[in-house]
Amino acid sequence: MIRLRRLGSKAEAFYLNPDLIVTVEATPDTIVTLTTHTKVLVADSPEDVVAAVREWRSSVIAAGLPHVKRRSDVPLSIVRGADAPVEEPKR
Repeated sequence: MIRLRRLGSKAEAFYLNPDLIVTVEATPDTIVTLTTHTKVLVADSPEDVVAAVREWRSSVIAAGLPHVKRRSDVPLSIVRGADAPVEEPKR
């Protein structure tokens, strides 16, 4: 869920499921149109809404992926397989 602020005298905060967002328009107020055809006026800029959706989606993806520690400090080396022919150095 992302946190937005309704446009109005109080600018009250509310949480919205970003999967319901169809469009975000600036006319000059920010209008968020939902899949239910509901339009919500928010005090946040369209860039802030997009950034909140992007952050939420990346957190969902990061939570679903396995956390693997990488050993980037160890240099790579060539390993020959057991069946690989050994080349004789040319003289």
